Amino acid sequence: MNKRDFGRLLALVALGGSSSGAWGGGREQGEGVPSGGQQPQQQRIVVIGAGLAGLAAARELRLAGHQVVVLEARNRVGGRIWTSHQWPDLPLDWGATWIHGVTGNPLTDLANQLGAKRLVTSYQRTATYGTSGQLLSPAEEAQLDSVRKQVFGTLRKAQNADADASVRQAVAGLEKQFASDPAALRLLNFCLSSEIEQEYAGSASRLSAHWFDAAKEFDGDDVLFEQGFQVIAGLLARDADIRLSQTVTQIHWQASGVKVRTTSGEFVADRVVVTLPLGVLQHNDVRFVPELPEAKRHAIATLGMGVLNKCYLRFPHAFWPDDIDWLEYIPQQHGEWTEWVSFQRATKLPVLLGFNAGDRGRDMEAWSDEKTVASAMSVLKIIFGHDIPNPVDHQITRWASDRFARGSYSFNALHATPAMRTALAQPLGGRLFFAGEASSKNHFGTAHGAYLSGVQAARDVLLAAGD
Repeated sequence: MNKRDFGRLLALVALGGSSSGAWGGGREQGEGVPSGGQQPQQQRIVVIGAGLAGLAAARELRLAGHQVVVLEARNRVGGRIWTSHQWPDLPLDWGATWIHGVTGNPLTDLANQLGAKRLVTSYQRTATYGTSGQLLSPAEEAQLDSVRKQVFGTLRKAQNADADASVRQAVAGLEKQFASDPAALRLLNFCLSSEIEQEYAGSASRLSAHWFDAAKEFDGDDVLFEQGFQVIAGLLARDADIRLSQTVTQIHWQASGVKVRTTSGEFVADRVVVTLPLGVLQHNDVRFVPELPEAKRHAIATLGMGVLNKCYLRFPHAFWPDDIDWLEYIPQQHGEWTEWVSFQRATKLPVLLGFNAGDRGRDMEAWSDEKTVASAMSVLKIIFGHDIPNPVDHQITRWASDRFARGSYSFNALHATPAMRTALAQPLGGRLFFAGEASSKNHFGTAHGAYLSGVQAARDVLLAAGD
C-alpha cells in the first residue's frame, strides 16, 4: 500500500454545527415555499441550484413526500449542463457533453428512461499530428510512447512520496533531462496537456501529484446525446417547483430552521440543500450565517476550480479524415489547441470542437471571438494546409467568466485530499446539506458525480428528517 492509498484510510475530523431542532414555524416573506395542506410529517426544503445535483436531490425529496422549492439564479435549468440550439440541426453542449463510461452509470438509466438517442465517440479513432502538421511516423509514435511512460512512471513515484508536489514539480527532473532535446520536451508537455490538464481542467502547476487522478471511472463507451445533455436536466426537472432568476445572497441556518435570502425575497424552510459550484463558494458570493466550520471552509479554499473551454467551428465541408473522432496536435507552445473532436463521423456534420484547459483556457477568456477563431485556424492550417475553408460559424464558451459557475469543474489541487471532498459534503446540524460534483469523493468533475451527490444529499436529508 503506497502513501496515497494509506491516506484514504485516515478518519475525518468531525465537523461542527448547530444542533438539529424542531421547526419553529414562521411564514414566508415574498415568494416563499407554499404551505397550504402540509401534513405534520412533511418537511419544507429549499434546494439551491437547478443543476444535476440540485435537480436530483429535489426529485428524490419530492418522491419522499416533502415540499421542495428549487432556487436557480439563471433563467434556465441545468447549471453547467447547457445545450445550445444556435444551430437547429445540431444541438451542442457548452458544458457537460458525454456520459463517461456507460456501464453502471446512473445517467445511462436516465437516458434509457427517456429513450434518448446517443452517439459514440471512440478514443480508438484518434489521429496525432506533430508540430509540423504531419501525422506521427512510427518512430515518432514510439518516442511519444516512451515519453508518456516516463511521465506517468515519474508521477507514480511522486504519489508515494512523503510530501505532495504539483504535477509540474513532480516531472521537473524529466524537464531537466529533456532540456537539450526540444522534441522530447514538446512531447512531455503534450502528455501533460492532453492526458492530464484536458482531463482534470487544472494546470499542471496546480494539480496535486498525489491526488490528481483519484476519481473512479465507469467502464464502457463515452457517449453524447443527439439532442444534447439538456434532456437529462429536463427529465429531472419534471413537476419540480423551480424559481428562476433567484440569486441567493445569504443562508441563515440555525436550530429553529433556515432562511434563504435572494435578491428578490426570502424563503424559509426546515432544511436547505446547497449545490452551488465550488467556484461560487470560493468567491464568497453567498454568506452563511453562522459561518461554515473551519474544516469545510478549508476544503472550499484548498480544492481547485478548473477551466475547460470549448470552441466549436462549423465549416462548409469536412477537410479532415471522416473516419476519426479525435485529432491531437503537438504544439510548440504548451497546451495550444492540443485536443480536437470531430463531429463528422458521429453526426455527419462538418464541425470541429477544440479545447483549451487550465491556465490557457482561463487566459483565453479575455480574447475576442475573432482572436480565438484565428488562433484555432492557425493550428488547423498547419495540419491541413492554408487552402482549407474558413468556418461559417462558431460557438465559444467562457466558464470562468460565468458568475454562476466561475469555472468548469473541480480538481484536486496541490495539498488537497479526497477527505476534503467528504468534508465539503458533510451535513451541518441536520439543517444544512451540500451536493455538487465538487463534493463527490469518487466522481468529482463529472455529470454523474453531480447527480450521485444530489441523490446522497437527499438521503442525508431524509435521515435527518426521520424518514
